[in-house]
Amino acid sequence: MISPVRWDGSRLVLLDQTRLPVQEVEKPCISWHEVADAIRTLVVRGAPAIGVAAAFGVSLAARESRADDWDGLMADLEEAIKGLGATRPTAVNLFWALERMRRVAHASRRVGLDPLRRRLHEEAQAILDEDVAANRAMGALGATLVPDGARILTHCNAGALATAGYGTALGVVRAAHARGKVTLVWVDETRPVMQGSRLTAWEMVREGIPHRLISDVAAAFVMKRGDVDLVITGADRIAANGDTANKIGTYGLAVLARHHGIPFYVAGPFSTIDPSIATGAAIVIEERDPAEVRGVGGRPTAPAATPVFNPAFDVTPAALITAIITERGIFRFPYDFA
Repeated sequence: MISPVRWDGSRLVLLDQTRLPVQEVEKPCISWHEVADAIRTLVVRGAPAIGVAAAFGVSLAARESRADDWDGLMADLEEAIKGLGATRPTAVNLFWALERMRRVAHASRRVGLDPLRRRLHEEAQAILDEDVAANRAMGALGATLVPDGARILTHCNAGALATAGYGTALGVVRAAHARGKVTLVWVDETRPVMQGSRLTAWEMVREGIPHRLISDVAAAFVMKRGDVDLVITGADRIAANGDTANKIGTYGLAVLARHHGIPFYVAGPFSTIDPSIATGAAIVIEERDPAEVRGVGGRPTAPAATPVFNPAFDVTPAALITAIITERGIFRFPYDFA
């Protein structure tokens, strides 16, 4: 199994996703600042993987702290939690994991600093282990929605690389492929950072799953030809009503799928659901560096002076989503996660 986030006994080790598919390079992190930088620069990405990495970032902050009492250690942890939380505003798993680590720290006030540090590390490892188990459960449930001989279209990367291992949307694909149900996976390249062509295609090659890469603008044409049986994507945040934030371009696919009568599924762990947000209108959409749009692979494709709008995500209305697949079950419209 691909393991993009792992603990090797003394440090957090991340598979550097900015180097794929050309190089498989691991980046060690021994401080929470390094973890925050890795999240910010997309060394590690995908909502579940970000949450796991952030949890270990808090654990590293506890190890780094030179405080000699609980109040001092908590001050250092809060600094780390604030810094880690500022890295990616859209992925709810980040804040869910940070709050879970904070609760463990508060519940461990009277146990002593070294036991507290152990508890934080154990909690981060538990978050990682639970994510893998949730992905496998999600995959098994989602595979029941996949018809025999399915041709599946996916966007961005919601595979093992976006999680602690196995994957959400691609976890469903993996489970369906293991049952002999998958004929082909259409892989959207996913501009502007190419997570589809760089990461999803890499995973498909590693897993031996039949696939074809297409440019984002080809998705409508392959649907029109009748070559897509279902669309499945991941999610970075799901509102209480089922509106879903995912990589930019997802909303367009949902509109296309509805027009062509194709089921559109979203797969994500239950921790991706944010019941405090009534609708997708309240989801903060991250805007990224204009240079990502002005060039590809480090080569400029637009004038440096050209203004750019570069949202990292868009929001798909719940009414366009056929079903939301989680480890706790399959939910259908109308959604009510409040």
